[in-house]
This record gives sequence, C-alpha cells and structure tokens, in this order.
Amino acid sequence: MKSLAIILAATLVVFIVAQAFIMKGVSQTEKHAYEVLEQWGEVEVRRYATALFSSVELPDKPYREVSGSGFRVLAGYIFGGNESGEKIAMTSPVVMEYSDKPRMMFMVPSGYNEEQLPVPNDERISFHREDARIMAVVRFGGWADDAKIAEHRSMLEKVLADKNIAHNGVFRYMGYNPPYEVSNRRNEVAVQLVGYAQQEEITISGQ
Repeated sequence: MKSLAIILAATLVVFIVAQAFIMKGVSQTEKHAYEVLEQWGEVEVRRYATALFSSVELPDKPYREVSGSGFRVLAGYIFGGNESGEKIAMTSPVVMEYSDKPRMMFMVPSGYNEEQLPVPNDERISFHREDARIMAVVRFGGWADDAKIAEHRSMLEKVLADKNIAHNGVFRYMGYNPPYEVSNRRNEVAVQLVGYAQQEEITISGQ
C-alpha cells in the first residue's frame, strides 16, 4: 500500500508539473488582439484587430466529425509542410467558422505578411486578410462539443435579438487550449455585428 501511495503521489506531481508547463505555453502563445467595448452579462462586444489567416474548407458536418481533420491540415502547414520546410509559430484561438462553406482558420503570426509566407504543400490551404471588425462573444469552459456550441450560439442570438442588434449570421467557434490541457479551458462562440453603435467609451482591454 505504501508503494502504491508513493507511485500515485509521484504521478500526481508529474501531472501537475506538466499542466503548469502547458499553461505557461498557452499563455505565451500569440492571440488575436481585441478591445472590449461593452459587456452585457456573459456577452462581450469586442473590436478585433486586422489579421491574416490561413484556412481550409471543411464538409458541412458536425464539429466533432471535421475539427480534427481541419486542424491536422493547418497544423501540418505550420509544422513545416510548405515549400521551404519552415516552421511557423502556433497562434490562438483556433477558429471554426459556420457559413455556407464551413472552414477552420489559424491566425498567421503578426510578424508575417502575405508575401513572406511559404507556399503550402497542401493545395487546400488558402490565406485571407480580415479587416478590423466588431464581434459579440460568449465564453464557456470545459471541452467543446456540438451541443455546447449550439447552446451558446442560441444564447448569443437571444441576447442580440433582445437588444435589436443585427449580425451577419456567420457564427464562429473559437478554442484556445490544446486537448491535453485539462484546466482553465477557454471556448467562445462569436458573430460579427452589423451597424453596431458603441454606447460607451472603451472600458476594458483584454485577450
């Protein structure tokens, strides 16, 4: 029994140390910059900075069925799957966009422009620049699945409808953590606002 207790204690220590290193790495990952303009309960209104994205189109299927394959395509590119074999830093969040043509997106690190990016080996990968935009965002913890994404999308739609605020109808799921990080998980559902008029001065900044 004593040996088992020692093994369990050692395993717990290793797990805690590993999670601490993972959390440190996540905190140092470049994130898409934004300012918080307003907060309505659990919903934040954010102004996102202009950014360049890599993306891959996905079948119109549930998140759980296509997220892994989309991630592998884009991760393959930044891990060296390009004409120069260059490794490109991971950024956060990973974005799943729900539109007529669903796609997964990685933000390109801010030190790059279109001309500097190596050509992908995978022809399914494309790049696009998004201008600054205002989005409504709701956050939730734990591991994301289709039910949780749908639940928070409905919550966001209701808040915007109650406030009579228009949006473009293209919702996004944004995930911030690797799958092996078990604590402090951050997930968000977002949609771009249309014709938004800020009610107050900016009060909060964050990422």
